[in-house]
Amino acid sequence: MRIRQVASRRDLRRFVELPYRLYRHDPVWVPPLRAEQKKQYDPRRNPMLDHCTVELFLAEDGGEVVGRVAAFVDHLAVRHWGDPVGLFGSFECVNDLEASRLLLTAAQEWLCGRRMRSMRGPWSFASQEWGLVVEGFETPPVIMAPHNPPWYNDHLVAFGLGKAKDLLVYVADTGEGYRIPERYLVITKLVQERYGITVRPVNMKHLEEDIAVLVNVANRSISRNWGFYPATEAEGRALARDIRPILDPELVLIAEGPAGEPIGFAITLPDINVLLRGLNGRLLPFGWWRLLTGRKRLTQFRMWAIGVVPEYQQRAVDAILYRRTHEVLAPRGDIRVEANYVLEDNVRMTNAMRNLGLQQIRRYRVYEMPI
Repeated sequence: MRIRQVASRRDLRRFVELPYRLYRHDPVWVPPLRAEQKKQYDPRRNPMLDHCTVELFLAEDGGEVVGRVAAFVDHLAVRHWGDPVGLFGSFECVNDLEASRLLLTAAQEWLCGRRMRSMRGPWSFASQEWGLVVEGFETPPVIMAPHNPPWYNDHLVAFGLGKAKDLLVYVADTGEGYRIPERYLVITKLVQERYGITVRPVNMKHLEEDIAVLVNVANRSISRNWGFYPATEAEGRALARDIRPILDPELVLIAEGPAGEPIGFAITLPDINVLLRGLNGRLLPFGWWRLLTGRKRLTQFRMWAIGVVPEYQQRAVDAILYRRTHEVLAPRGDIRVEANYVLEDNVRMTNAMRNLGLQQIRRYRVYEMPI
C-alpha cells in the first residue's frame, strides 16, 4: 500500500470516481452528478479555490485506489479566524485502518509543512458540506449533504481526531402529521406589523444582484457562528450560476425592514437527490429529462440557510421566514423539509427548531486535533 499525490488528469479522475465504486452497493447513498464533483477541484470553476492551497492524496493497494483525502489551507479562513487551522476533506476509504491512517498522516504532514497548528475536518470545497454522519444513517442525504459509512468515525477517532462541533438536522414532514404551531402564525403576524417587516422572493431577472444581497446579509447574520468566514463576491456569483437551474424563486426569501433594507434571508432548495437516485451521477442519456420534468413535482426540500442581521435578532424574523416558507409549500400537498445544519450550541436556533415542532433526525460531526 502506498500514498501518493494527485499529479495528473488520470489521477484526478480516479480521485473523483472512488466514491462511485465504494458506495455502489449502499442503498442509502445518492450518487451526485459527476460533473459537479469534478468542478469542486477545478480552480477555473470553483472560486473557493482562489483563496486555498490544496493537495490531493490517493491511497493505492496493488495499483487499485482504496482511499483518498484532500489537505488544504484556506487562507481567507485562517486570516478571519486568526488561528492556523488546516483543513482536510473529501475523505473516502475502504474499511482498513492502515489505509486511513496513511491517508490522514499524509494530510497531517502536509499541513504541518505549511505551519498549521491544528487539523480540522471533514471540510468541503462546496458550501456547507461539513462533517461525518454520526447519527441518522438510515435516511438518504438531501441535496448538498454528505453521507458516509459508520466506520469512518471509528477511523478518525483511532487516528487521534476528536469532536470539534456537532451539527444537527431537523425535519418537518406534513405527511407524518406536522403542522406549524398556531401560536407562531399569530406571533409572526404581530411582529411583522409592529416592526414593518416584509418578505419577498428573489427576483430571477436580477438574480446575481439578489444573490449579492443574500451573501451580504449572510456574512452579517452568521458572523459569530463557529466555523464562519466571509463568502466572497465571486462565490456569490458562482452560487447564482449553480443553483439557477433548480431554484424555486418562491423559496428563496429576503426579509426587509421598514425602510426596505434587507434584514434576513432563507434559502430552501428542492431536494433533487430524489431525482438523482439510479442515475449513477450521469445526466445522459435520460437523466436530464428526469430533472427537467420532475423538479416541479418534488415534495422534499432542504432549508439550506437562514439568517438575520444582528440588530433584528430576537425579533422572530427567522420565524417569519419559516412561516412564509411553510405557506409557500403547504398548497403542494404532503411535503418534507430538512433544516440543516444547526450548530448544537446555537441555543437560539435549537430552541426555535423545538418550539416549531421539528424533530431531530441526524447529527454530523466535525473533528479536530493539534498537529
